[in-house]
Amino acid sequence: MNYKVVEKFVSINGEGQRSGELAVFIRLAGCNLRCSYCDTMWANEEDVKFTPMSKEEVYDYIISTGVKNITLTGGEPLMAEEISELIDYITRDESLFLEIETNGSIDISPFRRKSVDNLSFTMDYKGGTSKMEKHMLLSNFEVLSPADTVKYVVGSREDLIKARDLIEEYKLVERCKVYFSSVYKEIELDEIVEFMKEFNLNGVRLQLQMHKFIWDSEERGV
Repeated sequence: MNYKVVEKFVSINGEGQRSGELAVFIRLAGCNLRCSYCDTMWANEEDVKFTPMSKEEVYDYIISTGVKNITLTGGEPLMAEEISELIDYITRDESLFLEIETNGSIDISPFRRKSVDNLSFTMDYKGGTSKMEKHMLLSNFEVLSPADTVKYVVGSREDLIKARDLIEEYKLVERCKVYFSSVYKEIELDEIVEFMKEFNLNGVRLQLQMHKFIWDSEERGV
C-alpha cells in the first residue's frame, strides 16, 4: 500500500501542545471539506502531484531526520486508504510521538489505540466562518482523551460563542486540551482575549500559528 505524500519536511510545530518543538511533517493528499479559509487547498486538488510512499518508506524518512515528533496532516489524513496501517507502523516505535491533525468531520474512534501512549489527535472544530460547520461530527467530543486537543478555528464572535457553548456542553476543558485559533487576518486577536475574559474561559488557550509569523503565510514546507 502506498500513501499519497504531497509534502514531507522538518520544521517547528507551529501550533498545538508541542508548538515550538521540532517536528517531521507528513502531508497526505485529499480532503472531504472545502473550508473558506483553507491554507492548503492545493493539497486537496485531484491533480495534485504526490510521491507514493509505503509505510516503510515513510518511517525510514522519519528516522533519517532524527526528529522524534511527527505530525501527520493533510488535507484530511484519516481519509487515506489503510491509514491505520501507517499509524500502527509509526507508533510501534515508542521513541516517536505521532500527532494526527484531523478536520473534525471524520470519526476518530476507529483510530484510537488505548494501549499506545505515543499517539494524539488534534481535532479541529470549524465554525460558521468556514462554511463547513454542518460537517462537524460532535460524537468525536465523547472519545477525546487528555492527550488530545480540540482546536476551535474562529473567525467571528459567533464562532467564539458556539465554541464556548460546546466547551461547556461537553466539559471539554476537563476532557482534553482546548485551543482557540484565529482565522488568519479574519478576527483581531485582542477580541478573542476579551471574549475569554468576558466568560472566564479557564483552561482555554489562545494560540498563534507561529509559522505564519516566522515565514510568509503562503510559504510551503515550513
